[in-house]
Amino acid sequence: MSRARLRNLGIKPGKMPTGTYNAITDVPGVLVGQETIIQDDQDSQRVARTGVTMIVPRDGDIWNDHACAGFFSFNGCGEMTGLPWIEESGMIHTPIGITNTNSVGVVRDALAAYPMVMADKWNSPPSISSSWAGSLPVVAETWDGWLNDITAFHVTQEHAFKALQAARSGLVPEGNVGGGTGMICHEFKGGTGTSSRIVPYQDRDYTVGVLVQSNYGNRDMLRIDGVPVGRELDFTHVANPWLTSPKGGSIIVIIATDVPLLPTQCTRLAKRATVGLARVGGTGQNGSGDIFLAFSTGNHALSTSQGFLSMDMLPNDHLNDFFDAVAEATEEAILNALCAAETMIGWQGHRVEALPLEDVQRIMERYRPR
Repeated sequence: MSRARLRNLGIKPGKMPTGTYNAITDVPGVLVGQETIIQDDQDSQRVARTGVTMIVPRDGDIWNDHACAGFFSFNGCGEMTGLPWIEESGMIHTPIGITNTNSVGVVRDALAAYPMVMADKWNSPPSISSSWAGSLPVVAETWDGWLNDITAFHVTQEHAFKALQAARSGLVPEGNVGGGTGMICHEFKGGTGTSSRIVPYQDRDYTVGVLVQSNYGNRDMLRIDGVPVGRELDFTHVANPWLTSPKGGSIIVIIATDVPLLPTQCTRLAKRATVGLARVGGTGQNGSGDIFLAFSTGNHALSTSQGFLSMDMLPNDHLNDFFDAVAEATEEAILNALCAAETMIGWQGHRVEALPLEDVQRIMERYRPR
């Protein structure tokens, strides 16, 4: 069976409607670009199964028009740069990068250099190099060292720049792409996944979008829309690619919304990614870096502002539907990563099987016959 998104299998978790693309790019102005590195160098025996994912708010003008943001660390055995400034200021001012553990530094430095190096190729005036002469970019990671020769440091500034330049709205490739190329989830092939939810409020619709890089979890814990699929899978049909599975693992969750929120409210949204993770079977194991960031484009903070800024906020009593949207979209984004990802052979011949979609459909039908 060819790979498919979760809803293409007839499985629709949650009750809220999705956006047009069921992706983080349904949030107006949010773009995603990815650079995938697949390489088999027979001479040096250096194998690459890695890459970079970039989330670019405000159609690229995030460099000049900053956005309210907040984060939550469910388990901190991981890295996301720029968090002290988010905690201090409540703002992000650059695109957000996601890559592998050993490449955080180069991607972070690439984002810091990008305004000066590439400003003349960016379409958002004024020049992004005019914002300020330094930056504190947000770059996060998960570990892909089972399939990728992570000590070869494959990711370069050029790869990061290509991911930024590839940033687009619309459909987002999932599974073995970008920073998620070499990732493993619930002992199946994992990677990049995304989903969105539409939340009506007063006289208009707002969007909550989620993108994950999923690289965590035990097979027997996997649940799909509440069904214990991991326990039900016939292991004779799904070869286990290791005698002792890789230790640790992580998940990065990026949440975007266009509803006006203050930084403290963004933090509250970020915490609700934990609910979606738990629904799929994530428990925040000791060696897992489970770090979540939420940002809102509903307010504006121009770097050129000289006086007071006025900001709107959703009343706290009205946040519940947005909490639900984060939980649902996080759950589905993880499952989309699992459904889209393909079986991969990588470093030292390590093999990770894709989630068997026909078996999943069979199990879901048995639990919930139509």
